[in-house]
Amino acid sequence: MGVTDFFAGEIATELLKILISISRKSCMCKVSADSLITSINEFLPIIQEIKFSGVELPAMRQAQLDRLSETLRDGLELARKVLASNRWNVYKNLQLARKMEKLEKNVSRFVNGPMQAHLLADVHHLRFETAERFDRLEDSARRLEQRLGTMKIGAGGGGWMEEAVKRVEVEEERWETSLVNLLGVGMEVGKRKVKEMVIGREDLGVVGICGFGGSGKTTLANEVCRDDQVRSHFQNRILFLTVSQSPNVEQLRAKIWGFVSGSDSMAWGGNDLINKWNPQFDWRIGTRMLIVLDDVWSLSVLEQLIFRVAGCKTLVVSRFKFPTVLSTTYEVELLKGDEAVSLFCLSAFGQKSIPSTADSNLVKQIVNECKGLPLALKVIGASLRDQPEIYWASAKKRLSRGEPICESHENKLLDRMAISIKFLSKKVRECFLDLGCFPEDKKIPLDVLINMWVEIHDLDKEEAFAILVELSDKNLLTLVKDARVGDLYSSYYEISVIQHDVLRDLAIHLANHGNVNERKRLLMPRREAEVPKEWVRNADQPFNAQIVSIHTGEMREMDWYRMDFPKAEVLILNFSANEYFLPPFIYDMPKLRALIVINYSTRNATLDNFSVFSGLANLRSLWLEKVSIAQLTESTIPLKNLSKISLILCKINNSLDQSVIDLPQIFPSLSELTIDHCDDLIKLPLSICRMHSLKSLSITNCHNLQEVPANLGNLKFLQILRLYACPTLKMLPSTICELVSLEYLDISQCINLKCLPEKMGRLSRLEKIDMRECSEIMKIPKSVECLESLRSVICDEEVSWLWKEVSQSNLHVQVAEKQFSLDWLDE
Repeated sequence: MGVTDFFAGEIATELLKILISISRKSCMCKVSADSLITSINEFLPIIQEIKFSGVELPAMRQAQLDRLSETLRDGLELARKVLASNRWNVYKNLQLARKMEKLEKNVSRFVNGPMQAHLLADVHHLRFETAERFDRLEDSARRLEQRLGTMKIGAGGGGWMEEAVKRVEVEEERWETSLVNLLGVGMEVGKRKVKEMVIGREDLGVVGICGFGGSGKTTLANEVCRDDQVRSHFQNRILFLTVSQSPNVEQLRAKIWGFVSGSDSMAWGGNDLINKWNPQFDWRIGTRMLIVLDDVWSLSVLEQLIFRVAGCKTLVVSRFKFPTVLSTTYEVELLKGDEAVSLFCLSAFGQKSIPSTADSNLVKQIVNECKGLPLALKVIGASLRDQPEIYWASAKKRLSRGEPICESHENKLLDRMAISIKFLSKKVRECFLDLGCFPEDKKIPLDVLINMWVEIHDLDKEEAFAILVELSDKNLLTLVKDARVGDLYSSYYEISVIQHDVLRDLAIHLANHGNVNERKRLLMPRREAEVPKEWVRNADQPFNAQIVSIHTGEMREMDWYRMDFPKAEVLILNFSANEYFLPPFIYDMPKLRALIVINYSTRNATLDNFSVFSGLANLRSLWLEKVSIAQLTESTIPLKNLSKISLILCKINNSLDQSVIDLPQIFPSLSELTIDHCDDLIKLPLSICRMHSLKSLSITNCHNLQEVPANLGNLKFLQILRLYACPTLKMLPSTICELVSLEYLDISQCINLKCLPEKMGRLSRLEKIDMRECSEIMKIPKSVECLESLRSVICDEEVSWLWKEVSQSNLHVQVAEKQFSLDWLDE
């Protein structure tokens, strides 16, 4: 790109507009934005001088100016990220602020240097007088490109988990591509018709895609959103939201408002405006944008999510048509003939046609029983993969005998897909049915599943994960990994599980057979205002369920009924509320081994009735998410068997301080403690250092953590220590060098950490260090030469050469690339 084309795309003008918006927005980048505005305003006349001087610059100087153009173009992308960044994502905002500061310094140095004076005096002298300045700018631009380049972290190091997750990821990518290709003409026709509704008809504000569950509605919507013509039409302003049967309407409305208005409504008190939404009011914002609402079940919910803005199009994806709201709807057609056969064969044989070794008639008969539904073809095909012909014949008979519960096509689908579950081994089948315990369209933390399966199915962690991979291979769930996951030391909460809502319906359908008091799993399919009336009617008899899953809104003491669960080993409390009274019947669950409490509201919930914990003598695993745990001190009776606690997005409120609670006394057997995204955690409690049974301590994404106890070295059995993404932590205590059992140390993204302990060579069992994005650490202690067990180090390029000089023959040094991976917080 030549100088005369420098601002052809109005890069500078667009950048200035965004910088002005950033300046008006209260954020950490405001000062840098103001300075950049001044610099670019000074810079524009100089560029005009170059453009209209008539001087043709030498190729080398032209190339250097081209690089400056690319730097500003990258700056434009950076500014867009800053403007879109959620103010609650402190770590990401800190990183963006640093990049803005570097961009500002580079541009300011360029403007205020000798280039300006020489340009104004004599353009010809520019060639010689500013060579050094351009060289510096070129280096700065190169560094900026590196920092703004592709951002991906691979944990590396091998391991059974990495191999499994990578295989699943590759398979999912291959399947998505093949699915679109195999749907062929049908997909192209559907895509063309939906595109016509979305970008071809300005008079249509709200349009829809409808079809049976598992018919490919969401796949079609995703294809439309990925289409280049659609993305260009809306200038990449596309918001895709999953609504589900039990939506958090307030949260969804807040996201839509923030997207439409270009602001973070939750940050500046936008709730008042959100509550005053009038669907009939025509806002005149004007910028083209597309909002996709996937998996919509309720007309009343849909009406609350439609926001009429000039230039804004809403695409609704649902099993229903909603004729009173939607201007027009495209109905997804089921697969026919060769398309259905090809899709089934891809899942069953890994190819798009029937192999010569297979019974062609038998394959076609099974395909016909799938009734053209892509999900049924995919799941049943995977269940028969590598099975002998006798299994295929049996499956065909079962499918042909399958009688629907009613005439609903949805129930026919469930009955047919249930055949695929019958071919699973008993333990794998039981694990699949457990997936119905969690809310639809929500990511299930793998840590929760693994803990649950270990406790109730007599598995070890490796077996449990192997079952998960098998279910994924059979298309019964999907694994979603955090970019950091990779090996034996990866935390399970870095992986999540998602499941198609039809597969969840299948798990619930199979679990809900028989008398309610005798079911192994007592589940609520969707969020309700209270516990099911069927449960209340039968509460005079004990419920023999092993797993109890409850999904409600706010619950007070009077909202609970007296119920007896003498055999319950797992209790899952899903809710969306600001206050929640723990059910009194927990006290009478003598066999309870795992308690999972997850709040899906936008705010942390206050939990009441922690006193019920005193009756949980056999509790081994506790997961608390997005709640306030100030009342944890109500539990004064030691939980002697509790071995694992996970506090995710919780408000700690000093409740772990030694003056409030004696952790070793209350949790004498605790071996794993995880505290993640708890932003009010400033200091780790001193009493943690007396928890001598602790083997894994993970303090991650705690952005206000400033201090780690000096006596941390007392944890002689600690094997894993994670202090990941704690940006205000500046120092590690020297006693870390006394952790004689430590095998893994993660201090990555502790951007203000100054140095490593001088005597860390004493950690004779340390096998791996992850210190990526620790930009303040520029040297390593000499004692690392003594780390005889060290096999892997992940670090930034600036310090990698220091580690490579360590005289350890088996040491692998991996240079990490940069990546932000906190998008799940916006869900």
